[in-house]
Amino acid sequence: MLIAQVTDTHVRAGGKLAYRTVDSAAKLEACVAHLNAMSPRPDIVLLTGDLVDFGRPEEYHALRRILAPLAMPVYAIPGNHDERGAMREAFADHAYLPRDGEFLHYVLEDYPVRLIGLDTTVPGEPGGLLCARRLAWLEERLDAAPERPTVLFMHHPPFLTGLANMDWQNCRNGEALGALVKRHRQVIRILCGHVHRAIQINWYGVTASIAPSPSHSCAFDLNADAAHDFVLEPPTCEVHYWREGAGLISHLTFIGAYGGRHPFYDASGKLID
Repeated sequence: MLIAQVTDTHVRAGGKLAYRTVDSAAKLEACVAHLNAMSPRPDIVLLTGDLVDFGRPEEYHALRRILAPLAMPVYAIPGNHDERGAMREAFADHAYLPRDGEFLHYVLEDYPVRLIGLDTTVPGEPGGLLCARRLAWLEERLDAAPERPTVLFMHHPPFLTGLANMDWQNCRNGEALGALVKRHRQVIRILCGHVHRAIQINWYGVTASIAPSPSHSCAFDLNADAAHDFVLEPPTCEVHYWREGAGLISHLTFIGAYGGRHPFYDASGKLID
């Protein structure tokens, strides 16, 4: 099974540029074409939050238009730039999303690996939270299938990255999630977004990772007084390869041609010098 993770797309409507610089809609269009052109194609796409820039209905309309050509199912969770009501309305045809209740979290049972999407958003705040209610919901779902390998996906990372310009707005109450994961060993991976960089950590005995954005990157700056800047690095997304007995194997894939593919060996099998 191949799981594509696309995060922090920050789509704006009407041709507007994100931060007056980034054509995030065009970047996502290129990402969609990139995923469709893969061979083999991903089986599903996980959108891990900050789907649009201001949570406006017209932005979600633009997002759905851009996503429409995707040849595989799409599963979305909100980030701090999203608005739950507008997102619910825009994805009304997506049966996995809860129709009522406060949070947009859910379980996907129909794949070789069990997938649980977590809603970490706090309206009006850049940072996230896994409150007692959300953790109780998660524990109940984990208790229901203790033998099934499970991947959690969420927007805000529950761990610190060393990037001071982003760590102040990570997911609060992460230690409680870590304790929960430690008790439920079927959790094999935690997939996050929010930081716009590729980051991995061994956290409470499980690999937790952050995927970069196909739109723009947060500046890599480990100084304590780092400015909250972004840079236009090559657009990327991640593909996670699930293989029975091996677990989840993750690949960073760059969006664009970059000169095409070239052989290492000639027709006779000799290394090209």
